[in-house]
Amino acid sequence: MKKINVLGIDGGGTKTEAVLMDENYQILGSGKSGPSNYQSVGIEVAKNSIQSAIIQAVINSNSHQPISGICLGLAGVGRAEDFIVAEKFIQEIITNLPIKWDLQTHTTIICSDSNIALVGGIGDAVGVVVMAGTGSLIFGQNNQGLTKRVGGWGYLLGDEGGGYNIAIQGLQAALKSYDGRESPTTLITDFQTYLGLKNIEGLIEIVYRRGWNAKDVATLAPIVFAAANKEDKVAKKIIQGAIEELSKATKIVISTLFQPHEIFEVVTIGSVWRGMENFRSWFENSITAIAPTAQVIWPRHQPVYGAALLALKAVEDINSKFKIQNSKVTSH
Repeated sequence: MKKINVLGIDGGGTKTEAVLMDENYQILGSGKSGPSNYQSVGIEVAKNSIQSAIIQAVINSNSHQPISGICLGLAGVGRAEDFIVAEKFIQEIITNLPIKWDLQTHTTIICSDSNIALVGGIGDAVGVVVMAGTGSLIFGQNNQGLTKRVGGWGYLLGDEGGGYNIAIQGLQAALKSYDGRESPTTLITDFQTYLGLKNIEGLIEIVYRRGWNAKDVATLAPIVFAAANKEDKVAKKIIQGAIEELSKATKIVISTLFQPHEIFEVVTIGSVWRGMENFRSWFENSITAIAPTAQVIWPRHQPVYGAALLALKAVEDINSKFKIQNSKVTSH
């Protein structure tokens, strides 16, 4: 078999990872750098992060084999106009990097981070990925190549079931309880203790004056999980709502893509799934009730590995088509 080296890149909002993989699915080298969601950090920062991660992966590999394929799963790339922007700066990266390339038309792949999360998590392009970290997004693909995405609208417009959504509901419930508009809850004292506040009114200074962003707020989700574990009714209601939202979105993806008899996997990715002992099992029961053939699993690989798998498949598809065409030519 011809030796093949491909690059997989996971470009996220906080970090960028790259791996160099060979035709035997072995990781030869890896690299890590800063954020590369061009929507939030700009094109130049995104380019520099991707370049840095690629250079590290190639240098660390000590391989001198040309790169035959590259797949970039990028956060912030979901609409047609996003792909146009990304294709332009990715081409600049490929042109400028002092690396041996052996790329063909269909062996440079740009896709969303949900695509590589699915392939990495399951090890295959068919199935469903339920991402619940700071935000939330559900994405699936079936055997016919049809895809469906639900959620991922960002913390202001959606992301139900994500860490930010859970935390902000917890904070709002604590303040409502303090006002007398909500049932009594331990969340008031829980937040005070965790944040070192004299009283719950101190949230104003932390959230507004310190300019907390979505990720900062999401770090408070474990406080809501802990209160729910202690049978706080207000916190439990928030957590149950999160499960219902994630289940509802996942069911839409499943019903769109799969027939009742089809066997497929649903992979759960993100910090929220480990936030509370029964959280994932409640979700799993909800999915099994409507799709008994679905199996809920933990991720088998990281998203960056999924990107490399997609790049390798693209190269192998091109090579196999070349072999078929060659055999047709020689047979005449």
